[in-house]
Amino acid sequence: MDERRNEVIVEVAERLWKAQFSGQVCVAPSEDYPKFDVAAAYAVQNQLIQWRQTKRGLAGPRATRVGHKIGLTSDAIQSWLGVSEPDFGVLLDDMVVLDGRSACCERLLQPRVEAEVAFVLGSDLAGPGVTAADVVSATDHILPALEIIDSRIADWKITYEDTIADNASSGMFVLGNRPRILKDVDLRLAGMALRKNGDVVSTGAGAACLGHPINAVVWLVNKLAGFDQKLEAGSVILSGALGPVCDVEPGDWVRGDIAGLGSVSVRFQG
Repeated sequence: MDERRNEVIVEVAERLWKAQFSGQVCVAPSEDYPKFDVAAAYAVQNQLIQWRQTKRGLAGPRATRVGHKIGLTSDAIQSWLGVSEPDFGVLLDDMVVLDGRSACCERLLQPRVEAEVAFVLGSDLAGPGVTAADVVSATDHILPALEIIDSRIADWKITYEDTIADNASSGMFVLGNRPRILKDVDLRLAGMALRKNGDVVSTGAGAACLGHPINAVVWLVNKLAGFDQKLEAGSVILSGALGPVCDVEPGDWVRGDIAGLGSVSVRFQG
């Protein structure tokens, strides 16, 4: 049974890997592997990250780990997938897009954008038992961020396990360039407006992210403890969406504004 489980993990990883680099979406793993569970999904994610670090990254050269992202932080998305907690993925340096610059759509399959708060750590954080106070103490600064989520799975028809395996539906991300001190911003009440080509397409606030973006980071650190992992100083943590996502296509320009943090923007290059 363990041997077959390992085979399934490799088969699913190869399916998602092929989809990423061929530009052709694939069938959801959960459709072909009914017993594909959360543990197997995280094992697939880990395999894909290893390949990005040892084989090739999105742009060719091998990638380097720079942090984590937290997904599924709203009640609505958790209800849609029938789960009661978020998921996480890994951020790599081949996913970085500079503020105000262009994201290459040729490296994306089904992109969508959401505005988030990024935490940059000044010291290590290791669970279990990490509290909000620990996160505040370990955070060097925060930034406005845009996460460009993406799915290798056709039409975004995913289960919780599917999105975990697909690195929590990660694509790219953009960080603002004016750091703020965490204690100076009331993130729970911070309003967000997401604009596409100048029109507001999404609004929200920090409270939409597990009640407070700090709660999302607390969850992540304690969850990682179960994988014998910690968050290291210098890590970037995307804490989760502050409002609904918006679809994008080549030629679009997207800007996120978060009260107290400022703005961050990206263009989509065909």
